[in-house]
Amino acid sequence: MQKILDPKRTDWPVLLKRPTQTYDQVEKTVNYIFKDVQLNGDIAVKKYAKKYDRVVLDNLLVSQEEINEGKTNVTDTLKSAIQMAKANIHKFHMAQVTKPVKVQTMEGVSCWQEKKAIQKVGLYIPGGTAPLFSTILMLAIPAKIAGCKEIILCTPPDKYGKINPAILFTANLCGVTKIYKLGGIQAIAAMTFGTETIPKVYKIFGPGNQFVTIAKQMATKYGVAIDLPAGPSELLVVADDSAKANFVASDLLSQAEHGEDSQVILVTTSKSMLDAVALEVIRQLDDLPRKEIASKAIQNSKLIYCKNKETAIDLINDYAPEHFIICTENNNFYIENIQNAGSVFIGNFTPESAGDYASGTNHTLPTNGYAKNYSGVNLDAFLKAITFQTISKSGLLGIGNAIENMAEAEGLQAHKNAVSIRLESIKE
Repeated sequence: MQKILDPKRTDWPVLLKRPTQTYDQVEKTVNYIFKDVQLNGDIAVKKYAKKYDRVVLDNLLVSQEEINEGKTNVTDTLKSAIQMAKANIHKFHMAQVTKPVKVQTMEGVSCWQEKKAIQKVGLYIPGGTAPLFSTILMLAIPAKIAGCKEIILCTPPDKYGKINPAILFTANLCGVTKIYKLGGIQAIAAMTFGTETIPKVYKIFGPGNQFVTIAKQMATKYGVAIDLPAGPSELLVVADDSAKANFVASDLLSQAEHGEDSQVILVTTSKSMLDAVALEVIRQLDDLPRKEIASKAIQNSKLIYCKNKETAIDLINDYAPEHFIICTENNNFYIENIQNAGSVFIGNFTPESAGDYASGTNHTLPTNGYAKNYSGVNLDAFLKAITFQTISKSGLLGIGNAIENMAEAEGLQAHKNAVSIRLESIKE
């Protein structure tokens, strides 16, 4: 990992740049596949499955027999772990349910807001180098709590056309039965337009690589909403001498192993901690099964020394990390001053892995600096807020003249007339 000591603020934009391709580099490929899927449906989808996933598919929909078989191929130990995680995630997201808001803004004028579920949602679950069955928990559980009527799931198959058993077990556990063997750009396109087999949805959720992220952004051009731009994983740790170097290194590597384009950063006010973590990363890296992937991610990563905590928090807010771990003597300073982060983990015994799997918070989070303007997935992501109002005769008498005057000032006579005609009726 590259070491940087007390960098100048003018160098921060280059220093904190993500190791991703530009939108323009990927957009051409995404646009081509979208047009093909829009025109040719299942034929195009299967063509790209053969090209990118190297599998020939007769049926895109996972059968009930395949789901049953998958369930039997998951160990009881893993089933128990998934069930514990499900309980915690369900508990945390259930706590986010809110009651309708009702207000009488003035006598005779009542306004209220109710939240309604998005009817049709699509969940994208990565299944390449790491089958992320945990993401099903993070997306299907709040979708079910919200009351979404139709939930479909797309995930890439292996070269034999099979879906990872843990994905099938978890989907079934969460009540998702429409599972499709489809990944990458073509999966996002299929959920955007609908095909002969795959339903069109109103909103797409789930993380993915750069191609999936840009495909989701492309989907918004066709009237489909997305949760957030969730691209390659990233983690930033702030630590001082109160932290444990081996803990910090393990957290950095836990995200580095996600993919070659992942990025991890240590920000520290201690040069000795910086050196200790650098050594620990090298030591622990050798023992990882995904050493090759993590090593390439580490090349994109940095160890940054800042002279004080004020400079450190400014740099961290500028980076806006997806995951942010705080291990310092003064954790409250960072808790109170962090403005831009997807999810925050506090203290030596709060690994980021807890949020990835089982503590209860959601792990579908904004990357690439989007934590400056996006929240992570939560219950509200599956809901729409609709406002209602009712006005009585006395209410219209009280508010009517104000509406007339405002409409006339804007030159919208029909707006004024819609009130005036009612006021005349009441007076008569």
